Amino acid sequence: MTKNMKKKPLSSSVQMGVIALLVPIAITVYVLAFFAWRELQTLPIFEKIAQQRAIEDIQQNFDMKIPEQFIPIYVAAEEKYGVPWTLLAAHHRIETRFSSMKSLVSPAGAEGPMQFMPCTFVGWKHPSCSGLGKGNISKTELMSPEAIKKYGGYGVDANGDGIADPYDIEDAIYSAANYLSKNGAANGDVKQAVFQYNHSDEYVEKVLHYFNLYNDYHNELKQAVLLNDKK
Repeated sequence: MTKNMKKKPLSSSVQMGVIALLVPIAITVYVLAFFAWRELQTLPIFEKIAQQRAIEDIQQNFDMKIPEQFIPIYVAAEEKYGVPWTLLAAHHRIETRFSSMKSLVSPAGAEGPMQFMPCTFVGWKHPSCSGLGKGNISKTELMSPEAIKKYGGYGVDANGDGIADPYDIEDAIYSAANYLSKNGAANGDVKQAVFQYNHSDEYVEKVLHYFNLYNDYHNELKQAVLLNDKK
C-alpha cells in the first residue's frame, strides 16, 4: 500500500514570490475591466437605461406620472408659443388626467384632452356662440382652420394635416399653448392666463400646484425625455 505523502507548505519566500507575481496581474485585470465597463456605458443601450432611470426617479415625485409620449409635444408647443411646457402638462393633468378619463366631453360641452369649449376653439364671433360657449357648430366648421381664422378662435392645426381637431393631442396642446400665450402666460403672467382658461380660483390653485411641482424638474425631465426619445 502506498503511503500518503504529506505536501510540504510553500516557503515564505515562495509565497511572497507568487503574491508578487499575482498582484500586477490582478491590478491589470481590474484596470482593463474598469475601462471596458466605462466603454460599455457609452453604448446607446446603456445611455438609454440611464436616462430611463432618471425619468423614473423624477416621476416618483408625482401622484400621477406624466406620460412620456406627451412631453415632446408640450416642449414643442413651449418653443413655439413661449408657454412653459410644465404649465401645459399641469392643465392636461387637471383637465383630463392626461387623457385617461373615460369621456373627453364635459357636462358643459368642453371637448378633447385640453377641454375646449367649441366657441373658444372656433371663435366667439361665430353667430351661434353665447353663454358658456357650447354654440351650435358643426364638426366640419369646428375643425376648419379657415373658420377658426374667420371667427377668431384659438384652435391650431399643429401637425399640418389641414384640420384643427380639439381631440387630436397635438392640436389640443398647441391650441392650449396658443390660448395661454395670448392671455399672458408667455409674458410671465401665468396666474392670469390660467384664470382666463377657467374662471375659478380653485381651478387656478390646482393648476398652479402641479405647475410648480413639475417646474422643479423642468429642465431635467425635458432633457431626459428628449434624449431618450432620440435614441
